[in-house]
Formats: sequence, C-alpha cells, structure tokens
Amino acid sequence: MKKLICTVLTLVAFAVTASALNQSHCNKCDNPYKKYTQNLPFAMPEVKAPSIPDTKVCLSEFGADPTGAQLSTDAFAKAIDALVQKGGGHLIVPAGVWLTGPIVLKSNIDLHLEMGAVIQFAADESLYPIIKTSFEGLDTRRCQSPLSANGATNISITGKGAIDGNGQYWRPVKKSKVTDAHWKQLLASGGLEVKKGYWVPSESYAKGEVGASLNVPTAKTDAEFEAIHRFLRPVMVSLVGCKNVLLQGVIFQNSPAWNLHPLMCENVIIDNVLVRNPAYAQNGDALDLESCKNALIVNSKFDAGDDGICIKSGKDADGRRRGVPCENVVVDGCTVFAGHGGFVVGSEMSGGVKNFKVSRCQFLGTDVGLRFKSTRGRGGIVENIFISDISMMDIKTDAITFNMYYGGKSVAEMLADGDNPDNTTKMPVDETTPIFRNIDIQDVVCSGAGRAMEFNGLPEMPMDGINLKNITIRAKQDAVFTNCTNIKQENVKIILEK
Repeated sequence: MKKLICTVLTLVAFAVTASALNQSHCNKCDNPYKKYTQNLPFAMPEVKAPSIPDTKVCLSEFGADPTGAQLSTDAFAKAIDALVQKGGGHLIVPAGVWLTGPIVLKSNIDLHLEMGAVIQFAADESLYPIIKTSFEGLDTRRCQSPLSANGATNISITGKGAIDGNGQYWRPVKKSKVTDAHWKQLLASGGLEVKKGYWVPSESYAKGEVGASLNVPTAKTDAEFEAIHRFLRPVMVSLVGCKNVLLQGVIFQNSPAWNLHPLMCENVIIDNVLVRNPAYAQNGDALDLESCKNALIVNSKFDAGDDGICIKSGKDADGRRRGVPCENVVVDGCTVFAGHGGFVVGSEMSGGVKNFKVSRCQFLGTDVGLRFKSTRGRGGIVENIFISDISMMDIKTDAITFNMYYGGKSVAEMLADGDNPDNTTKMPVDETTPIFRNIDIQDVVCSGAGRAMEFNGLPEMPMDGINLKNITIRAKQDAVFTNCTNIKQENVKIILEK
C-alpha cells in the first residue's frame, strides 16, 4: 500500500510540474519567461527553465522516515544517485517531515516537494563538515551548506512544500531584537551571553567571536577552524557555478545565515517562492545573488532578518581577483516585508553590478526601500540600473539610500549610533574606489518613511548620472544629497509629515 501511495503521488506530482519544467522539451511550446527579457534597456538573452528528464522516483522508496524521528540523509543521497544513474529526473518528496543532513544536488535533477512536504535540516553541527567556500564575498571556510550544488547543469527545486534550515541552532541573537520573554527563553536554553544583550548558541561559537571582524574569524589551521565549528554557520542553499537553475513555488525558511545564495551561476530563474527568516535573524538575508549572469527573480516574496533581495559580486581584493560581475538580471513582481532593505546592491560589489531592471515591486515595512551601499576598499562599478513602478509603505529610515560609507550596520543602527562619516576629505582614486553611475529610478510612491532620500557619495568619486523621475515620498525628513553629480530630478515630490 505504501509503495502504491507513493507511486500515485509521484504521478500526480509529475503531472503538476511538467508544464513548468519541461516546456523546453517541446519546440512548439512558448517559453513563459521570454516576456521578462523583451524590451529591456540593455541586451539580455532569453532565459529558460532547465530541461529535466521524465524519470521520477519517490523519496520514501529509499527508506526515508516521514515522521522526522530518524535522519533521512542516506535516503536522499541514494535517491539522487539512482536518478543520476538513469540520466537524471525528478525526486518526489511526499507529505511528511523529512529530517536530514546535507543534500547535494547533481546535474539534471529536480527536487520536488509535494504540498505538506517539509525538509528540515538537522540541528547537529557534526553533520556539516567545514569546507573551503565563499561567504560574504570572501574566500574562506564555512560549514557545508544544508542544500548545495557545485558545477551542476539543469537543476531545480520545485513544488509546494517547505525547506527549513533549523537556523535557531546556529544563529546569535541580540536582545534588542526580541521580546523579553524570548530573551529569557534563550538564556534558559543554554549558550552564552558573551556581552551584555548579545547571546551566542555555544562555546565554540563564542570562541569564533574572539577577534573576528564582520564574521571573518582569526582561525588559520584546520584545528583552529574545527574549534569554532558552529561559528562557521552556513548559508542554507548554496549553488556555486551552476547553469540552468530553477527555484519555483517552494518555501525556504529559517536559514543558519543567508537563505538563498546563487554564486557565479548562469541562467537562473527564481519564481513564486517564499523566502523567510525571523526579523531577529543575524545575517538572515533572504536572497543574495552574487556574480551571476542572466537571472530572473519574479513573482516572489521575501521576509528577512537582514536584506531582502540583495545583489553582490565579491568583496575587496578577493572580489576584484574573481572579477565576475553580477549582470543581466530582471526583478519583477516581488514583495519584500521586514528586512534591512527591499532591493539592495552591495556592499560586496567588487566585481561590479550592471544591467538590472527592477519593476513592479512592493516593499512593506522594510528598514530601507532601495538600498545601495559600498565603502572605500571595495572597488567595482555599479552601472546601468533601471528601477520603476515601486510602491513602499512604512519604511523605517530612508525610502532610497546611496551610502558609500557602509560599515556593517543597518541604516537604523547607524542612525541610532549617531554615525557621521567624514564625507569631505578626498582620498586617492585607485582600483579600490567604488563607482556608482547611470542609475534610473522612476515611478516610485512611498507612503511613510523616516527620511525621503540619502545620497552620500565619496568626494573623490561622486555618484554620477542619477535620474529621478515621477517620485512621490511622504517622509519625516527631506532628501539629502552629498557628493553627487549629474542628478536629474523631474516631478519629484517630497511631502514632509510630522
């Protein structure tokens, strides 16, 4: 009976997803994503969903436990290997709670979660070995990501289920971001309050904090890294150097660090997903698209503890050495709830960011709406960014901000701490000087912001060629422009409110 049920579920699941995944099999079928790359202000090739073979297997056929009582790590690995032996196909995850260690996707595989299917990654650091990787734009070591692929072609994660990273096992917490009751529960649960109002989940995490700067530990040897194992919390979904990627329909939640992190991937579609983290999640970015080419982010919702939709391309010397920009990207029809920023570029943008179209998005209660951030030392060029048809409400700080003095804090934290960087003293211009130019923002409405806009450029490299058109912002404070050149304003209305 169990095998029969699984077979029926597999057939139903495959029928439901066939139109999304296999339209590329039929030359007569139109590509539903073609519309997003038409009539753009820059050249961008058509992006198609990956072509996945018709073969399908069900996870429960490989001895997986649907109750979450036992690890199903081996079952996932065996199912994926079985599909690889057949040339690829669809791994159907039926309803249930599937507790597991890391899952590694391989070429020509679709991981499909049925409604009611929950993949939960186990809260056990020993399951996630320390590997060489990239985090926050730097070459470093971190724990293996719960869900990953490296160098794969034609991969997808689809369906109506949820993927949970058990992030509370990994993350530190600031008292200021949680309720008193929550804080008391944390203190009672174990871990350490390493400084007033700052809790970490374990002694190994506390060791990693010593001397660390912006999540970069002082460890050098294998033993030193192993001693701070949990401090090296991973991004939940890491896709590195992959081509033809589809994330569709699934809920991605509760990540240890960043939630979704496509890195140096090509032909990426993120469609109709929900990406969420608690508002107090440290480094809990929803999506970090880094050094990717030809990507669509459409019809999706993001609710984050840090930045919502964030664009990156490496940090400082590591990013410049990689030299891979994030380019040819369309963001359309997306919603961002809580988070440090709705649509964000930087601060790790040393490889460059160019050719972006962001349209028909809404930011509801984010700290900042449109957020561009960098600092001296990054280098990189951000250019040809076209933003239109944006609606915002209840923005806590700036509706639009360009800050070239980013120091690792949110805008709210900077304002609370009274940060006032020196924006008058010129420094020499070299490869480490970030450049922001040719950015078009129009048809924006913001109902309620702390400040309308902040443009704070470098005196040695002012922001150049910013076009603001048809913008209405209701805010408590007016716009501020510093170290900018060639800023054009047409029909820009700022309504000051008490």
